[in-house]
Amino acid sequence: MTEAQTPPSPLEPDYDVVVVGSGGGALTGAALAARAGLRTLVLERTPLIGGTSAYSGGACWLPGSAVQQRAGLPDSTEGARSYLGAVLDHPDPAKVEALLAHAPELVAELEADPLMDFEWIPFSEYYDAPGRVPMGRSIQPVPIRRDELDPAVAALVRPPVERDRVGAPGRSTLSGGQALIARLAAIVVREGGTIATGHHVTGLARNADRRVDRVRAHGPDGPVEVRAIRGVLVAAGGFEGSAERRKQRGTPGRAEWTMAPRGTNTGEVIDAAVAVGAATDYSGEGWFCPGLEHPDGSGSFTLGFRGGLMVDQHARRYGNECLPYDRFGRLMAAAPERIPSWFVFDDREGGRLPAIAMPEGEASDHLAAGTWVRADTVEGLAEAAGLDAAALTATVERFNRFAAAGTDDDFRRGDDEYDTFFAGSGSPNKALVPVDRPPFYAARFVLSDLGTKGGLVTDASGRVVDDDGSPIPGLYAASNSTASVFGSAYPGPGAPLGAAMTFASLAVRDMRS
Repeated sequence: MTEAQTPPSPLEPDYDVVVVGSGGGALTGAALAARAGLRTLVLERTPLIGGTSAYSGGACWLPGSAVQQRAGLPDSTEGARSYLGAVLDHPDPAKVEALLAHAPELVAELEADPLMDFEWIPFSEYYDAPGRVPMGRSIQPVPIRRDELDPAVAALVRPPVERDRVGAPGRSTLSGGQALIARLAAIVVREGGTIATGHHVTGLARNADRRVDRVRAHGPDGPVEVRAIRGVLVAAGGFEGSAERRKQRGTPGRAEWTMAPRGTNTGEVIDAAVAVGAATDYSGEGWFCPGLEHPDGSGSFTLGFRGGLMVDQHARRYGNECLPYDRFGRLMAAAPERIPSWFVFDDREGGRLPAIAMPEGEASDHLAAGTWVRADTVEGLAEAAGLDAAALTATVERFNRFAAAGTDDDFRRGDDEYDTFFAGSGSPNKALVPVDRPPFYAARFVLSDLGTKGGLVTDASGRVVDDDGSPIPGLYAASNSTASVFGSAYPGPGAPLGAAMTFASLAVRDMRS
C-alpha cells in the first residue's frame, strides 16, 4: 500500500464536531461543519484519506438537483420517489423522504463552494422500474489537477485501487472518487478543520447527562481523548475487513475479497457505538459484486461484461452475466456451488478479460497462478478448470446458439438497457457475443463487495438510536457504518455515496440546530 508520513498528533482537547472516517460521507459532513464555522476534527485510521470512496468512480446518486436539470435529464424528486417505491423492500418512509428532500439541497450547498463542481455521468440505473431515468441520473465531481490543491491535501488522497494495491502513487489528475475526496478535504482544510491521519478510534464515552461527547483514539504518540461539544459523526465504513465479524453476522463473502483498503473497515467503531447503547441492523448485508480472484487471494470489483459467460462448479450458467453487479453478486451468494465460479471467454480480445476489473492484473500472472486457465478446446478448458467437460461443452454450445439467434432464452441477457451499456458491436444482440475463437480461457471469480451495509440504526436526521428507537444525544452516523436506507437493494450508480453524503449533511444540520 502507498503510505503517507503520519505526523505527530495535532489534536486539541475540544472540538465542536468530531468525524470518524474520511470517506465521501465523512468528509461531506466535515466540510459542511467547517464551512458553518464549527471547529471540526476528522479522525482517519490510516495514513491516507478516502477509504473505499477514493477507489470508486465517484458517482453520487443525488436525484432532483440542478446538475441533472443542466444536463436536460427527465429527472425529478417525484420520479426518484416512484423509482425507490418500486425497488425497495420495506423502506423507512421518513428516511427515504429525508434523502429525497435533502439531496438537491445538498448539491446546491456543495456547488455554492468554488472548490466543488458536479457533472452528469451517463450510467444506467440498476432496475427497470417506474421513475428510472434513461442512461441514469447519477452525478460526479469534476476532475481536478493535483497541483490545484493544497499540497498537504494532495499528499493525503488515497490513490486508485490498481495503484494503491501495488504501492504506486496517485495520478496528476484526480478524477472520480479521488476528485470527490480531494475537493471535500480541501474545503475542510481551507475552513480551518483538522484532518488527523493515523488515529484509530477505540471508544466513545457519554457524560453525566448521557450525551456522547468524547472520542478515544490511538494516535502516533499513543492514546488520546477529545471532546465533541456538538456531536460525533461516525462514518468509518463497515466491517467488511473483519473475518470474525462477517462470520458472526452471517455476511456472505470473505474479508480478503472485499474492495476496502487493506487493514481498514473492521467494525470496531460500530462496536464502540453499540457499547454506548446504539441499536444495529445487519439485514442489508453488503454492496456485492463478482470479484476476479487474484493470485494473492484478493478479489477485484468487476462489472461491464461485454462477452463470455459465467458458470458454477457444475459448469452451468445461473444468471444474466450483464446484470448490475450487486444483483449478480447476490445470485452468486445464493448457492455454495457458485463460489468460486468460472468466467469462460475466448481470444476475441487477445486474451484480455472482456469486462472491467479493477484491477485486472496481468494474464501471465493469472495463468501462472491458476486463477486463469487456458486451452485450445472447450473440453480441454474444462479439464484445466476441474469442470465436467460434457457439461461445459453443452453450456457453451447453448450460449452460442443464443448469440446466433439474438435471444437468451434462459436469462434474457440483452433485454435491459443496463445489459448493453458496456457492450461493443454485435448482432443481432450486442450483449450476446459467441464464445468460439480459440484459445479459450476461464477466470476464477469469487464474491467481492464494495463494503458491508449493516450497522448502526439511524433516524431521518442521521441520529443514532437505541433499541427503543430513541436518539442517543450527541451521536450521529452515516455511510456503511449504518444500516442502509436502501435495505438490501442497490438502486443505481452512486447509491452508497449519495446516501452517505446526504445523511452526513443532515447530521451536521441537526448538530447546528
